[in-house]
Amino acid sequence: MPTSSLVVVSKCKIYPDLKSTVKSLKLSVSDLPMLSCQYIQKGVLLPPPPLSSADLLSLLKLSLSKTLSHFPALAGRLHTDHAGHVYILCNDAGVDFFHAKAPHLSTETLLPPPDHDIPPAFRRFFQYDSTLSYAGHSKPLMAVQVTELADAVFVGCTVNHAVVDGTSFWNFFNTFAEVAKGVKKISRPPNFCRDTVFDSPAVLDLPEGGPSATFSGDEPLRESIFHFSREAIAKLKARANGVKGKSRNGIQLENDLTDLISSFQSLSAQLWRSVTRGRNIDAGKTTTFRMAVNCRHRLEPRLEPLYFGNVIQSIPTVATAGELLANDLRWSADLLHRNVVAHDNATVRRGVKDWERNPRLFPLGNFDGAMITMGSSPRFPMYDNDFGWGRPLAVRSGRANKFDGKISAFPGAEGDGSVDLEVVLAPETMAALENDLEIMQYVS
Repeated sequence: MPTSSLVVVSKCKIYPDLKSTVKSLKLSVSDLPMLSCQYIQKGVLLPPPPLSSADLLSLLKLSLSKTLSHFPALAGRLHTDHAGHVYILCNDAGVDFFHAKAPHLSTETLLPPPDHDIPPAFRRFFQYDSTLSYAGHSKPLMAVQVTELADAVFVGCTVNHAVVDGTSFWNFFNTFAEVAKGVKKISRPPNFCRDTVFDSPAVLDLPEGGPSATFSGDEPLRESIFHFSREAIAKLKARANGVKGKSRNGIQLENDLTDLISSFQSLSAQLWRSVTRGRNIDAGKTTTFRMAVNCRHRLEPRLEPLYFGNVIQSIPTVATAGELLANDLRWSADLLHRNVVAHDNATVRRGVKDWERNPRLFPLGNFDGAMITMGSSPRFPMYDNDFGWGRPLAVRSGRANKFDGKISAFPGAEGDGSVDLEVVLAPETMAALENDLEIMQYVS
């Protein structure tokens, strides 16, 4: 069915059921660069609830209100003071709630066979398309859209990226589901502490009216889900680590965990190789694989796992196209592995100091045609969202922050260590990837 079959039936504001006891939260060194990024758009496709439409909406609105009392920052607005510091005012201004219907869309339509692209209908399940996070000065910091389908319900959540990273986003979403299911005491209350190394007096100078997007968003793109079973990933990992006792990149392996290339690093390295091959770029051109890492556990002392906000840094790994393709998977996987392992407490703190010397926005995009950006994480508990009538059938995103080379990693629906990669590429590169036997032998 055409996406025009979706109709927004109603819109309202949802407010926290209790007044906020948190007054304001200063944006950190990790939050501020996201002001030029678009709002995060993620949601879940749920089985049909045993409720009438009216009862479903009543349940979700009430649950959202209760959940906002635990996450008061999401019901606030951004504010820049006279010195240029940006804050979240936890002023209970509310979030937008949309009810939509698409009775001609079914799970069969939305979850096609693996060799089909992601249906564009998913883009209609979210609000605030192309909205930059800076707009949170005047717009709500979050919007929830509930779309009733022929045989399912989609709950789509759009949240300001200067306010949350993936860890905080999914903690909110999971709590929303938990409250809807009827728990009296939430299991993972967020931590709003701001006394961290990321809290800084540095000011990010922004143009009048706010920043612009760092990528055009106009180029033709294809989006597809590549599913990797637990067994396929195990084979990739074995291939990336090679035979026990051998060296990688001239470095002798030791028998400890820090020398073991992880499953995700192995998968990322394979994708880097295959996409680079599909782009058919010059051998001497530098390629970049950029990976976002959670710094909560990398700092000493560690931050609280449920610290609310952005605590991420980007790790770029570079190699020429020729190097990447002339060497085997172990070579590229080891490059990624060593970069991730090296990103320790000292590296995180150096990154903060570097940003303070030169405050800047996050450069999201593919500026030279040879970049890949890996976002999200298969470790996020995306399927731990039972609103009371069953686990999600699928996790999907909207159109936000997408460009040639943007990859998002999700856990597989099976919950057994499988991984789904949401791959966004230029059409000709996607076609080449689909014919790349080196990676497709692992796709199911």
